[in-house]
Amino acid sequence: MDTIWYVVNVEGVIVKDGRYLMIVRGERESHAPGALTFPGGKVEGSENVDNVLEETIRREIREEVGIEIHDEVVYVESKAFVADDGEPVVDIVFLCRHRSGEPVVGDPGEVAAIDWMTLDEILEHPKTFPWTRQSILLAEEKRVAKGW
Repeated sequence: MDTIWYVVNVEGVIVKDGRYLMIVRGERESHAPGALTFPGGKVEGSENVDNVLEETIRREIREEVGIEIHDEVVYVESKAFVADDGEPVVDIVFLCRHRSGEPVVGDPGEVAAIDWMTLDEILEHPKTFPWTRQSILLAEEKRVAKGW
């Protein structure tokens, strides 16, 4: 049996004042271009790093949308899938709170648009894929339980 190596990806469901920071994936993205989703990205590097998933989500949010999140991140869910380019991916979703900064597009090829949206706006948006709907509903349960 062949060994399958997964790309490890993290996504941040960022909340501020009851709204979630959503992005539209840029047309240059190899997986789900144009989809409404959460900022995030791949775990990179080969050095020893503690809390690599948490550090990756902070870095990716900084790079993609230019904001900072609070230190506490809350696990929401994980899933495995094969991306549109054929790569097997393990995706981990975290609930995060906005700490500072105004969101801006870092690279238009990666992020085409940014918006703070309500739960209903996300669920009703035509570019929200089923897996994003699932993640946002789970994140909303965690947000309510945390009192964020």
